[in-house]
Amino acid sequence: MAVSFPNCFQLPKISSKRHPFNYNTGLSCRASPVYACLKNSDPDLCTGAKVDPLLDSVKWDDKGLAVAIAQNVDTGAVLMQGFVNREALLTTISSRKATFYSRSRSALWTKGETSNNFINVFNVFLDCDRDSIIYLGKPDGPTCHTGSETCYYTSVSNFLNKPEVDENKLALTTLYSLESTIYQRKEELSESPNGKPSWTKRLLLDDKLLCSKIREEADELCRTLEENEDKSRSASEMADVLYHAMVLLARREVKIEDVLQVLRVRFEQSGIEEKISRKQ
Repeated sequence: MAVSFPNCFQLPKISSKRHPFNYNTGLSCRASPVYACLKNSDPDLCTGAKVDPLLDSVKWDDKGLAVAIAQNVDTGAVLMQGFVNREALLTTISSRKATFYSRSRSALWTKGETSNNFINVFNVFLDCDRDSIIYLGKPDGPTCHTGSETCYYTSVSNFLNKPEVDENKLALTTLYSLESTIYQRKEELSESPNGKPSWTKRLLLDDKLLCSKIREEADELCRTLEENEDKSRSASEMADVLYHAMVLLARREVKIEDVLQVLRVRFEQSGIEEKISRKQ
């Protein structure tokens, strides 16, 4: 059964004791008019009295700039870093396209204006000191001019250990590192099908085995609740469920990012609305 998450993205209330936590970025931030503006379809809210106080509150440096980081709303990957001024931030809020200020050209530029690889911004967040900004969005394509998914693909550890090897390794979170490994095993199957199969390769080759393991691991996860087992057992069994489910996704050529995008859409729907949309 599909599950929706109503009201997960409502504008948090300002508290003098504690800043609300943003589950997308992991930052603790004060509520921002930018958030309300981006969530509201009325463009008039993005001008004048609503946004000017926000722009005034940013701690611009002596050149009128602040650091801005673009982050993938689904994967959490840091895509790129640049600088913004008041106009760039306002343009991002109104256009919902990640816009920066080019210090070399002394002009605004919207990411994707030449490549069409725009970053479509869903939310904008300020840090607690109001001197840096996050554009939380969905990229239309590779962010880096090199064609890489993000601008962060040089691993310091790889560079220090193997300086002679020019290897690109994206900065991936745990979940996406796992997905990357699964897809690597899948590629190895096509390259050398007669090699000794790993467990992941065995699962990829045997649909019945894979589905039986998913059902088995899901049952074991439920038993940790029914039998009141230690929390560590629940975490361990959930890790097994995630791993085997992600192998199935790879078998179906479905990325975990696609799943997270479905979840993000459901954040703004009630369970009833979601069920009706599935029937149409």
